[in-house]
Amino acid sequence: MMQKVREIMTPAPVSLPSGATLAEAAKQMRDHHIGDVLVVDDDRLLGIVTDRDIVIRAIAEGSDPRQTSLGEVCSREGLTCVTPQDDAEQAVALMRSKAIRRIPVLEDGRPVGVVSLGDLALERDSRSVLADISAAPANN
Repeated sequence: MMQKVREIMTPAPVSLPSGATLAEAAKQMRDHHIGDVLVVDDDRLLGIVTDRDIVIRAIAEGSDPRQTSLGEVCSREGLTCVTPQDDAEQAVALMRSKAIRRIPVLEDGRPVGVVSLGDLALERDSRSVLADISAAPANN
């Protein structure tokens, strides 16, 4: 039987409203040992912000992380999402074709999880280097 997204996703994703600051998102990422925060308004997904987005799209461009909102930086256009009922192979194919590392998982339009490269590595080859890194305790 084909594996479903719900079996490999990280549930209960960390999300913040679009008006939250990059500094707030960075603190959530640090505290939860994650590399992304979903951007929501009224429980509806607007976009995603990654640690890389904060550095490349904001700080490197001179934006103040205490003043810049997630809505100003998050990836919105063509946001790729899956549902918990989708086949895990579909998530893999989307990640490959779009060269992305994380996919929000939506149910009835609301975020319920995230599938990351680390989730896939842990599930598919628990002996891989990426799986080892993904399973290791955070180094903060």
